[in-house]
Amino acid sequence: MEQKQPEHVRCLIVGSGPAGYTAAIYASRANLNPVEYCGLQPGGQLTQTTTVENFPGYPEGVDGNQMMMEIREQAEHFGADIRDGLIVKADLSKAPYLLTTDEGHELAADTVIIATGASAKYLGLDDERKYNGQGVSACATCDGFFYRKKVVAVVGGGDTACEDALYLSGLAKKVYLIVRKPFLRASKVMQERVMAAENIEILFEHNTLGLFGENGVEGAHLVKRKGEPDEEKVDIAIDGFFLAIGHKPNSDVFKEWLDTDEVGYLKKIDGTPRTKIPGVFVAGDVADPVYRQAITAAASGCQAAIEAERYLLNK
Repeated sequence: MEQKQPEHVRCLIVGSGPAGYTAAIYASRANLNPVEYCGLQPGGQLTQTTTVENFPGYPEGVDGNQMMMEIREQAEHFGADIRDGLIVKADLSKAPYLLTTDEGHELAADTVIIATGASAKYLGLDDERKYNGQGVSACATCDGFFYRKKVVAVVGGGDTACEDALYLSGLAKKVYLIVRKPFLRASKVMQERVMAAENIEILFEHNTLGLFGENGVEGAHLVKRKGEPDEEKVDIAIDGFFLAIGHKPNSDVFKEWLDTDEVGYLKKIDGTPRTKIPGVFVAGDVADPVYRQAITAAASGCQAAIEAERYLLNK
């Protein structure tokens, strides 16, 4: 049986959040005939949020799914070839770069834009899935606004958790910070700010067992000093439950070839979308441990496509 030749593409985009779809818009308009693989979650993390209120151009807010569908349609309107499927293997040793889908289809790409995003870490409780979008959120800056004058809980003890708690304390009536350990891991400055906030109550040595509520989250079942002789069960009444135990960048397929930080975020060169491999670019949350917003992801998708276009022109 003769070996099938890999499909040749000028620009391959891996992933389909705001970064991937925006890269597809720019690459299509530059006549790069981009092929984009959507990955496990077409539309990315935004499809998990209900209303997006902080993306310019939507004064009334917009449903996360709706917005991603519109950006996708815009890319397809300019000719992007957007496909379902995952990239499961990459060989970036020489150009054209060889990438393989979950169905074994091989692509030889002159340029690659990696926009695989990041996934919020969850505690792994069934209730997190049950109440997803009904009181459970992994993004305080996206969803905090819906909890004005309400009571919320943030899970975590690091800088992100403290930042989220402080952000929410400016909106909510009360914020519980649920911390597994007897101390905060966050930087000194963040600790001091959280301690000084009047409406933040830190629950040290507490673990979450589950959530309860009829039409969305109404409270959380906690356990204090789990496994100790004085272990006790505690219930708190809350309207929102925010996870701030970190994100995992979806970079595993590319780690062998590209540099990452200790968490796994892909490294950029000098703040550009370029990586150490010529013609391979990164965009969105897979390379952004800091901002992680739809607007910054979209902007970086634009940058990556412009870099890909320039790279092909100079070649």
